[in-house]
Amino acid sequence: MVFSLTNESFCQATKDYQIETVAFYNVENLFDTVDDTLTFDDDRTALGKDRWTEDRYRKKLENIAKVLSEIGVDQTGDSPLIIGLCEIENRLVLEDLTTHPYLKEKKYGIIHFDSPDERGIDVALLYRKAGFIPLNAQPRKLLIYEQDKRDYTRDQLVVTGLLRGEEVHFIINHWPSRSGGEAKSSYKREKAALLNKKIIDSLYKENPAARIIGMGDFNDDPTNKSFKKFLQTKGSIGEVGDKELFNPMEIMLKNGKGTLAYRDSWNLFDQIYVSQSLISKDFNGFQFYKAGIFNPPYVITQNGQFKGYPYRTYGSAGYEPGYSDHFAVYIYLIREVKQ
Repeated sequence: MVFSLTNESFCQATKDYQIETVAFYNVENLFDTVDDTLTFDDDRTALGKDRWTEDRYRKKLENIAKVLSEIGVDQTGDSPLIIGLCEIENRLVLEDLTTHPYLKEKKYGIIHFDSPDERGIDVALLYRKAGFIPLNAQPRKLLIYEQDKRDYTRDQLVVTGLLRGEEVHFIINHWPSRSGGEAKSSYKREKAALLNKKIIDSLYKENPAARIIGMGDFNDDPTNKSFKKFLQTKGSIGEVGDKELFNPMEIMLKNGKGTLAYRDSWNLFDQIYVSQSLISKDFNGFQFYKAGIFNPPYVITQNGQFKGYPYRTYGSAGYEPGYSDHFAVYIYLIREVKQ
């Protein structure tokens, strides 16, 4: 979609811009109903603790497809060009998702690798084939050891491609959880941040002007040490120096916004950060415009003890026909349309 914008950050007068959405969604355990003997997915089977039936699976697909089809539509007129996902079980659920009637006509391609996570959950990237051409994709293993025993967790997915003809790199993340406590587990997420930094540095080595977008459920807030010390993200565009990262979610957190809630406290674990080359007037092409949290009323619990929380699939009372225990997040990229 082309739209007109008057914004001092980009121009002195009204100009026409092309706009695209990049989104991320933790879909809260999108599992099929088949028992995988190689992973701990027993709960999400018909005879398991969650009584995960075909009807519940199909309802889950419908819910997630609806959310993905609507993110950014009010601005772009279409579903996101790029979607990062986490907590998906395998390629089959991605194929079922992208062929759902809500998404089928969008013709999404799938980039996915099986990770060594013990529960069998992975990250993935979906892309509309009409606007993105993948050039390279690879999983990067996160090696964490606890008392000489490896803690198997999700890979970090790195995808390079042409977004409307411009090369952009994406890093899809699902960092280790806070199981055992935030402080006790923080070193795992700091290890994940170091792997992110290593990936970013390698991309800059190949191209000092590399355009990089990292997204994921980081299980940390924008102000945690993993971001501020190890990734050295900045919460203000004016603070971002050469080859540094801008995290628009930091100001959102400071303004009391979040993507998941626990004991009446909000966290903003779901984030999208961008490289300096996506916010600098010195670079042509697509630039970061703004970020948001996708939380229309239908993905929010409307009553009861957890009113206002994300409307999830499984809660304290068991099965609920909801969406996810996280809200999706997104950013808009814009570039000037030359007349």
